[in-house]
Amino acid sequence: MTREPDDVQVLHVDEVEPVEVVPGIVRRRLPATEWARGWMYDFAPGTEWPEDDVHDGEERYYVISGEFVDRGRRLGPGSYVVFAPGSTHRPRTETGARMLGISIMTR
Repeated sequence: MTREPDDVQVLHVDEVEPVEVVPGIVRRRLPATEWARGWMYDFAPGTEWPEDDVHDGEERYYVISGEFVDRGRRLGPGSYVVFAPGSTHRPRTETGARMLGISIMTR
């Protein structure tokens, strides 16, 4: 990651160390602020998030590649999903997929 002026952070997501959440799902935590945090998830084919994901604040994700099945919907590349505070979901994939997410922090 490079730091430019104090108000900008720039990085290439594939340079962020991946951490295994469960077998077949890895997370890259992206720079956070007091207002939001970002992350990148890579799901291997046939994987599912290990539990219901409960949101304290608003959560958003963008499908970069592959296909997720979430709340009964098939979400391919270009899909942008917004979950309200208090909502839950449990994404899975048959094909393998990558998503970029943003969690809006509660105050």
